Parts: sequence; structure tokens; C-alpha cells
Amino acid sequence: MVERFFIYGFCGILIEIFWTGLHALERGDRKLTGYTSMWMMPIYGSAVFLEPLCGAISFMPIILRGIIYMICIFAAEFASGYFIEIVVGQCPWDYKSAKYNVYGLIRLDYAPLWFALGLFFETGYRLLS
Repeated sequence: MVERFFIYGFCGILIEIFWTGLHALERGDRKLTGYTSMWMMPIYGSAVFLEPLCGAISFMPIILRGIIYMICIFAAEFASGYFIEIVVGQCPWDYKSAKYNVYGLIRLDYAPLWFALGLFFETGYRLLS
């Protein structure tokens, strides 16, 4: 479990750096500078606790599984962002300027991304099992 915690954590960090590097184009950063926060390692690593869910819903249609993962990711993002904001005084991400944000902690327009990421995670879980 500890090994998979670190695998998920590092994979999440790599995906985030890639994602923020792509968004650098919007800022005119041709170096495609990506970034993350050290807070993200335990957040992404905690995906290990979703492994039992993967097994429990494996019989469901892919659309329903994707929706369940999306909801779980939104809940984890909101809860972890809220917790960090209380403890540190600010969240590592700030979605307040996004059109479909909820308290600046989640972006509803990321629903398709979280849907796909959940199914990607499920594939990784099956490979690691």
C-alpha cells in the first residue's frame, strides 16, 4: 500500500506538471513551465484509498464508473483544498477566476478531465494488482 501511495503521488505530480506546462501557453510562456505544490504528493497518493472502490464497481458500465470517479475526485479536491486553506491560510490552487468554480476550490468545467483521469487511475490500479 505504501509503495502504491508513492506511485500514485508521483504520477499525479507528473501529470500536474505536464498540465500546468500546457497552460503556460495561455500565459505566453514558450518554455512551457509546469509547476506543482508539495501538498499535492499526499493528495495524489491518497488515491490508494480508492482502490477498494475500483474493485467494488468493476461490474458497472464504464460511464457510471467514470461518473463515480469524477464525483470522488471533486470531493477529494474540495475537501483537501478546504483543509489546506484552513491550516495554511491559502489553497495551493486558486480557481476563483474560473467561470464555473465552487468557492475557488473546484472547477466544474474539469468534470470531463476528472472523468477520464478516474478511468485512467482504474487502468493503473488493474496493472498494479
